[in-house]
Amino acid sequence: MEAAASTVLNNLHNLPVATKLYTVPRRNLFPLSFSLTAPRALGLRSGGVRFNGPISCSSSNAHQSPSKQLALLFQVEGVLMDIYCFGNRQAFNAAFRKLGLDCASWTQPVYQDLVKKSFGDEERMLMLYFNRIGWPTSLPTTEKGSFLKRVMREKKTALDDLVISKAIPLRPGVEDFIDDALEKSIPVVMLTACSKIGEEVARTIVGELGSHRVSKVKIIGEEEVKQSLYGQLVLSKGLSSDLGEQLAEEANKAVPAEEVANTPSSQCFENMVAALQAGAEYAETAVKKCIVVAGSHSVVSAAEHIGMVSIAVQSSLTARAEFAGAKAAMDGFGGSDLTVSMVRRMQNL
Repeated sequence: MEAAASTVLNNLHNLPVATKLYTVPRRNLFPLSFSLTAPRALGLRSGGVRFNGPISCSSSNAHQSPSKQLALLFQVEGVLMDIYCFGNRQAFNAAFRKLGLDCASWTQPVYQDLVKKSFGDEERMLMLYFNRIGWPTSLPTTEKGSFLKRVMREKKTALDDLVISKAIPLRPGVEDFIDDALEKSIPVVMLTACSKIGEEVARTIVGELGSHRVSKVKIIGEEEVKQSLYGQLVLSKGLSSDLGEQLAEEANKAVPAEEVANTPSSQCFENMVAALQAGAEYAETAVKKCIVVAGSHSVVSAAEHIGMVSIAVQSSLTARAEFAGAKAAMDGFGGSDLTVSMVRRMQNL
C-alpha cells in the first residue's frame, strides 16, 4: 500500500500545471494538476485508487482542446428564488399556528425589523421576538433552546411546502440571464449540494426554470460531488482508508501549521468548497475561469478560498449585508443589475 500511495503522489506531483481545472484549498494543498471531462462511471483504477470518472492528464499534445474560458455557477436559494422575501415570513406564521402559538404572528414590518436587528440570524429573530412579547407560559426557562429549534423545524417544513407548491416565483430577470448565457455557449451549473434548504427543495427550485432550460444546465448535488475527481481525491471518496490518510497527511505537510490553523474548517465550509470544485469539473472549466453567482457569505467565502470569482446577488435576507470577498454585489438580474455582458467585463478586470 505504501508503494501504491507513493506512486500516486509522485504522479500527481509530476503532472503539469498549465491546464489545472481546480485549485486545492490551502489546507489541503499538494500539487494536483489535471484536466478532465465530465465525470462518468468508468471505474478506472490506478495504484489502489478507484476513480469513477475519466482522467485526462494534460500533455503537450497540440490537438488537445483548451478548457472553456468562462462558466457560471449558481447558488440556488436567494439567487434563483428569493424565498426569504416571498415565503419566510409566511412559513414562520404557519409554524406558530402549527405549535398553537396563537399570540405569535409576524406582519411584514415586524418581520423586517427582526431581520434588521438580528442580521438575518433566524433563531435570534425568534429570541428577540419572544423576549418582546413574552415566552409561552408553560415553557420552562431551561427549554427555550429546544423550543426555538422546534419552531425552526416547523418553519422549514412550511417553507419547503411553499416551494414545492410553486407558490413562490423565480427572481425577475433570472430566466433571461440564463437564456443569454446558454445562447453564448457559456456552461451553466446549479449547485444544489450543501443547500441550506435541502437538496430536494433546491432541485425543485431549479425545475421552475422549465425543462427546456434544465436540460441544458448541469446540476451538482451531493452525489455529483462525491463522484467528482476532487471529491474522490481530496475528500477521500472512493479511496481505501490507508491511502486516503496518506494523501491527507501529504497535503497537511505542504502547508505551514499557522496557515492550517487560520483556515476555516467547518464541515459546511468544506462541503461548499467541494461543491464549487465539482461544479468547475463538470463544467470542464478551470476554477479561476468560473464565476459563482452567490446569495450567501458562505459561498462567497468558499469561492475566495479557492480563488474563484464570486458575484453576490442580494436577497431580502442579505439586502444590507456587505460581501467583502465578492467581485460585486448586485440587487438582481437584468437592466442596470447583473447581465452576462457585465459578468464578462468583471472577469477581465
